[in-house]
Amino acid sequence: MRLAFMGTPDFAVPSLAELIASGHEVVAVYSQPPKPRGRGQKLTPSPVHAFAETMGLPVFTPASMKSAEAIETFRSLDVDAACVVAYGQILKIEVLEAPRLGCFNLHGSLLPRWRGAAPIQRAIMAGDTQTGVQIMRMSEGLDEGPILLSEVLDIRPDDTAATLSERMSHTGATLWSRALAAIERGGVEGTPQTGEPTYARKITPAEARIDWTRPAAEIDAHIRGLSPFPGAWFEAPGVEGPVRIKVLMSRVSGPGEGAPGEVLDGGLRVACGDGVVRLLTVQRPGKAAQPADEMLRGFAIPAGTVLA
Repeated sequence: MRLAFMGTPDFAVPSLAELIASGHEVVAVYSQPPKPRGRGQKLTPSPVHAFAETMGLPVFTPASMKSAEAIETFRSLDVDAACVVAYGQILKIEVLEAPRLGCFNLHGSLLPRWRGAAPIQRAIMAGDTQTGVQIMRMSEGLDEGPILLSEVLDIRPDDTAATLSERMSHTGATLWSRALAAIERGGVEGTPQTGEPTYARKITPAEARIDWTRPAAEIDAHIRGLSPFPGAWFEAPGVEGPVRIKVLMSRVSGPGEGAPGEVLDGGLRVACGDGVVRLLTVQRPGKAAQPADEMLRGFAIPAGTVLA
């Protein structure tokens, strides 16, 4: 099939690779524009953009797909279908109707649960034990289209957003060949979504702060769901004032007595509203992530400290 691909983050790269390997003709790759990154603020292409260039594919990075110029350029590609994976832009009906067979999206949840921008993070943060990947026919509504194919995945007790996203990206990529074959044969309408939808709103910086009054299981899920980005955080007392420390991995560490936020021992076991969580991997400003015991050798947080 003659395809356009639309995607931006690492999550989308395996899907593009699968489409190329399956013999489809990918005539255009759309991705979000390069962004300044690093200390030098050098413009850096997205993971999909970089991968597409290594494969010799033409890349389009319009600031908005809503402009008349962008819509007309897309229409002129004359593709059979568009495959969309975490592109990061809302597509107008003129774009959705441009491909001969339509636009199709790989979504990282079992819809209608977790429609929206951050389904993987929200599933972990909510304590869900299962999630999935689904290919749906795109419609004007937010992730409301009928489902063509699904694959269920378990959320493991030690999953972070990064580890779960990695598994889901590869599992989802394998669905494209079957989905496109069925679409090309025709007559595939998909299954309408049923049930009450929930929405995976974008993660805000404010909600990343750890609230130690919550139960340990909820705090552990909060930490893992926000790892590695943006990273759940707390403030610890430092020589020159509070130091913001990100927590990238944790585990529930049984019962314990102490005020919420109180450090119970030299291993960063912290009392919560109910139970105790042990902080395993942490990151100070300007430093690389490291095991908590390594950080403590150079930045002491003694037992009895109460984290705000």
